[in-house]
Amino acid sequence: MWRDLKYLIAYVAPVAAFLGIYLQGAWSFGSIYIGFVTIPLLEFFTPRSAENIDPKREPQRAASRFFDMLLYLNIPVLYGLICYYFNTIAGGGLAPYETVGMTLSVGLIVGTIGINVAHELGHRSTWYEQMMSKVLLLTALYTHFFIEHNRGHHKNVATDEDPASARLGESLYAFWWRSITGSYRNAWKLERERLEKRGKPFWSWTNEMIRFTAFQALYLLAIGLIWGWFMIGYAVAIAVVGFLMLESVNYIEHYGLRRQKLDNGRYERVSPRHSWNSDHELGRIFLYELTRHSDHHFKASRKYQILRHFDDSPQLPMGYPAAILLSFVPPAWFKVMDKKVGEVRRTK
Repeated sequence: MWRDLKYLIAYVAPVAAFLGIYLQGAWSFGSIYIGFVTIPLLEFFTPRSAENIDPKREPQRAASRFFDMLLYLNIPVLYGLICYYFNTIAGGGLAPYETVGMTLSVGLIVGTIGINVAHELGHRSTWYEQMMSKVLLLTALYTHFFIEHNRGHHKNVATDEDPASARLGESLYAFWWRSITGSYRNAWKLERERLEKRGKPFWSWTNEMIRFTAFQALYLLAIGLIWGWFMIGYAVAIAVVGFLMLESVNYIEHYGLRRQKLDNGRYERVSPRHSWNSDHELGRIFLYELTRHSDHHFKASRKYQILRHFDDSPQLPMGYPAAILLSFVPPAWFKVMDKKVGEVRRTK
């Protein structure tokens, strides 16, 4: 149990964002310092861990409420941080660089404990955990992710039919546009197909995409009424930073990896070889084991605390945060990762 307390470290990033707003000045970039400076540096000097939980302990560990509560607490933490950010920005008196720093810092938290935790909860079977997922996604104005990720990405991952699976030689910036627009279109398409199967009208409240759009509009309206209409722009800004962080993770998770099309026209089954993984422990903790992505795709309902390492899954040469930084410079990313993709393909 004491070893499990390591997951409390995941709260360091939102605390750093809070302190950045409180201390201001150069500290305004609080969570950026943690996510893209401290963690990448530490991961270069700390060992990786490929250790898996004893299969006999998995049922007990999966049923532990401690790991669930760690996720649930992110809702008040995230909304409290966003309200503090809005209050501070609306109060004025900040230097431009402080505003930029706070926006990037809070936006990063929207992408991590917002979208990432929503991703974990969105795969749960209980109605209240799925509702929590949507509440978290609301802050990123990315509620359609709940539909497209669960019913689209997991079906089409590592194929050209999936906008969230990066192609070999595709830059991060080209991928951002393709994934953002393609995922949004797919969510509408998937919802139309669901409603048609149930004999329900498309233009109705039963259409979850219509509900999502309405709730996001109400969220922005509430911000405008409480903090002033100009604050809607800041709400959109932290949302954009948040979902760009998500899409950056999407980019590195499946870059260049493809499933083969079989003679029957279907794709081969998803295997551990179709996701890039990282066993760097700090990144695993901060992202609630998202970096053990192969096992997540093998069984999406498997809770984060029991995700496993696979020896045959492709391993990134660095942790996820460092990989994101590398992807910001496409020539450097291609030089490192295209070679790794070639190695994976040759070992098939």
